[in-house]
Parts: sequence; structure tokens; C-alpha cells
Amino acid sequence: MDAIFGEPMTLGKAAGPVLACDTALSFWGGVDPATGIVIDTHHPLHGSSLKGSVLVIPSSRGSCSGSGVLMELMLNGHAPAALVFLENEEILTLGAIVAKRIFGLSLPIVRINAEDYGLLAKCECAFIEDGTVYLAKPEGMMPKREKACPADLALTELDEAFLAGRHGRAAQAAMEIIVEAAGIYSAGRLHDVGRAHIDGCIYTGEAGLRFAETLVDWGGLVKIPTTLNAISVDYDRWKTQGVAPSLGTAASRLADAYVAMGARPTFTCAPYLLDDAPMEGEQIVWAESNAVVFANSVLGARTMKYPDYLDICIALTGRAPWAGCHLDKEREPQFVIEVSTVPDDDAFYPLLGYHAGKLAGARIPLIVGLENAPITRDDLKAFGAAFATTSAAPMFHISGVTPEARHPDKITALRQKLPQVAIARSDLAESWQELNGVPASQQIGLVALGNPHFSAEEIAAFAALCKGKIRHPKTNVMITCGRDVYRRAVDEGSVGALEAFGVTFVTDTCWCMIGDPVIPREVSVTLTNSGKYAHYGSGLSGRSMRFGSLAQCATASEAGEYDSRLPEWLAE
Repeated sequence: MDAIFGEPMTLGKAAGPVLACDTALSFWGGVDPATGIVIDTHHPLHGSSLKGSVLVIPSSRGSCSGSGVLMELMLNGHAPAALVFLENEEILTLGAIVAKRIFGLSLPIVRINAEDYGLLAKCECAFIEDGTVYLAKPEGMMPKREKACPADLALTELDEAFLAGRHGRAAQAAMEIIVEAAGIYSAGRLHDVGRAHIDGCIYTGEAGLRFAETLVDWGGLVKIPTTLNAISVDYDRWKTQGVAPSLGTAASRLADAYVAMGARPTFTCAPYLLDDAPMEGEQIVWAESNAVVFANSVLGARTMKYPDYLDICIALTGRAPWAGCHLDKEREPQFVIEVSTVPDDDAFYPLLGYHAGKLAGARIPLIVGLENAPITRDDLKAFGAAFATTSAAPMFHISGVTPEARHPDKITALRQKLPQVAIARSDLAESWQELNGVPASQQIGLVALGNPHFSAEEIAAFAALCKGKIRHPKTNVMITCGRDVYRRAVDEGSVGALEAFGVTFVTDTCWCMIGDPVIPREVSVTLTNSGKYAHYGSGLSGRSMRFGSLAQCATASEAGEYDSRLPEWLAE
């Protein structure tokens, strides 16, 4: 009997047809949580159903909310039968762990080596039990294999008190999940963290809502300062926007549950824009992929790319696995990306991040060639969000720019010992065409800005670009931003100027959660300056997507159309 002996990440039995691909997949924005259909139009599995399959992929990528999507699929019966990974994977694995502990549902997850991965990918079906993958149906299942649990995890008296329930039932359940997650991360101990940002407040379905309200019912209260990510609706405006009560009420209840546990209703996917952003070296627990990348790379704070639901568990205890980017050794670059083209165009940075993420996979890159470029924090925000969309890496380094890549001698030494890859102009042109589809001049029904949430500086910059223009009557223009940024932009006059132009502002939610009718039904083509939304938007909204610079977005807002042919600096 042919069998592959892998590492069981979660235990269980399963059988199903093999659905294999060499490209990592983000479940959030990539898989419909109601049906299990792959909706990422850029992914090779687009249109495939994951239901009942043995899904064989290198890893997950992109959003931290993938754990919530998997848990929802498990609850509604549309999940894969099993997951098989080539690389270590935490986001989807955590979703399966929570589903087992809270709902009693199991889904086996196995990690195998490259040779076995290639063999399994060629099979029509597979049978799995506790880390063993059979390539033909076994006559009798093997005796259960015990998962490698963190038996050597060193727990403090406080950790033991949480596990014993002396700090309440919610904190007890949270610590149980943290301890199991520590095994995934191969952590030898837990450590204190100073603050948290929760991504699990995004509504993916009944599973996430039941989880949060269960923690509230069990008396859950956060132990550290905690902020909330963008939610799935504009909390104060969703009724007037025509959002269906089934979504608006559920999303609001989910937000209320996290606020009841003591989290601040900041409702922003860009928490680094808040006045009290983390400091360099600060140990934190953030979820939301773009925020994690920005915190590690630009702020120099320290967080792993935490899955949804593990984030609130850590906030309820203040304890996190001592692993990943919390450690010096796990923050080191693993390869070098050389950049030669540096145009004066803000579309360059999200485009570069998008392409760099595809090269990176789960590896941390060191990017060289931007040392003399006038990079702003908003450029880094756009770069990081696009990078986090196409990669699984928790951070990046940019020579001469980011905090841990400012020493020339260190950069020289790294360039001498690390593998290198160059990004040519033609590579960026390829990614431009990928985000824009077939180059053509088309009517633009919506200009969508603010993914991640716009900063006050970006709002002011767009106001300056629109000054003296008249918005095209058939082109809607919408900006999403956080509550704090919106109030600042109101005080500075940028909001008033843009509202006079015809811009609609939406707070609390962002483009990865917005659909009909907030996006007018007559819209068929959307233009954005976000590499992240240009990638996810088609699958999430059902509209064709176009990508361009902020200036091009302003021009299209007036002209009502956009020519997505390569800009001059790419066409040369």
C-alpha cells in the first residue's frame, strides 16, 4: 500500500478527490465562504469547488481572515475534506483548531515534503488518517497517530492559572487554543505582549459570530489594549446605504461582541495610522495582513501574522507564542530583490509590492535599489498591502528605508551571501496587465479608493488632484477610511472639498467587505489605485477591475473613462 507519512497539524480521517495546485491560496477573498468555490480570478483554481476535496497546495497566503472562511465552510458543509500543505501553515490550521474546540468539527491537516507533494498532486484521490496519506484506499485504517503536541511548552504559573479556569471560562478556552497553536509555531514558551489588533471582527458567517458571542457569554474581557479592524459594514450608515438587514445586523452584532470584550471600536484596517501606533521593538499581536506587514517592516514592531481568532485569544490573556517575527532570527531576509526602475509615479509602489510578493512566497525579501527614492509612508502602505496579498511572508526589508535595513555594511554582507533576483521593467508590465485585464479604454462606473484605509494625507492629495474638476455624472467616487482619519480630514477641509466634487465617504468598513448595494448595481468596471483591491475586487464584487495611479483615478473621475494601457515608464 502506497502511503505518505506526513506531519499531522490536526488529527482526523478523510477521503476525497485530490485538487492540487502549485500556487498558494488566500481563503479570504479567494474562496466564497457560502459555497466553497474559488473566486480569486487570478488563481489557477478559479471556479473550482473545494467541497469534499483533498486540497493540496503549498500554503495559504494573503489575508489573516482565511481562518474564519475555513471555519464557516466547515460549519455549512462546503469545506475541503482535508488540507495538505508543503510549507508550514498557521492561518487555516488555526481555523480548524477553533472549529474543533468550539463546534466539535474536525478537518485533518497534514504537511508533507516536496517529493511526496509532487507524487500526491498526480493522484486522483487520497485517503487520510492523522498525518498518513494513502494513495489507494486502505483495507483498514492504521492505528491513530498522536499529533506532536507542545509537551515541552514551558508554562508559567499565570499560564497554568488560565488553563485551570481561575481567570474565567473565556480566558481558559483562549489559553487552550493558544497552547495548541504554540505547537504549530514550534514555540517553546509563551511571552507577554503589550497590545492587540483584532481581525476576527470581520463577518464571514455564522461561525465567527457564534465564536465571539460565546466568548462574551463566558465573560471574556481583554487583558491588553486592543483595537478593532475594519468590520463588514459602515456601523452608523449601513441602514441608509441599503445594506440587507441580514448582513448589517449580523456584522453589527459581531462588532458589538468585540466591543463588549473591551476592544476599542477603531474599525480600521490601517491601525498604524492611529495616534498611538506601536514603537520599534514593541512586542504586539496584530492580525490583518497589511497591518502585520507594515508593523513589522515599517514600524519595526514585532508580531507574527496572526490568524483570526488567535488574535482575540491572545488579547484575552496577554500571552502569545514566542516564535516567528517576535524573534530576531526569524526577521532576517532570506533573499534579495534588485530593483532598477524607480519612476515618479505612485502606482509604482503597489505594483512593485504585488510582483515582489509573488516572488517571495513565504520568504522575507530584502529589496535594494530604492535607497535614493523619495518614498513616503503612504507609498510603503500601498507596497505592503499589495505584497501581503500575493505572499505569505510577514514582513519585508527595503535597503536604506526600513528600520532593520539602514546599515550599509549589513546590506553589503547580505547581498554577498543571499540568493538574488532582479525585477525588470517587463516584469512590472506583466503585473500591470494582470491587474488590468485586456488593455482598453473603458467607461468607469466606480473609482474605489482606500484599501487599505486612506490616510489624511492621501485624502488631501486626492482633493488637490480633483480641484477645479467636475465629476462625471456616471462615475461614482468612494473613499473608505478610519473614523479617526475621517475626523482629521474633516477638520482640515479635505472631506468638504471632495464631497463638493461628489465623493462619498465610507468609514468602519473597507473594499474587501463592500458589495451591493453600496457599490451601485449599474457599475460594471471599477478603477482603484490599490494593488490589493485590484487583485481581490473582481472575485469579491463581481465587477471588472482596473488599476492605476491616484492621478489617473482623479482624471477618470472627471472623464468617466480610463485607458489602462501601459504608462510610458513601463512601455519603454
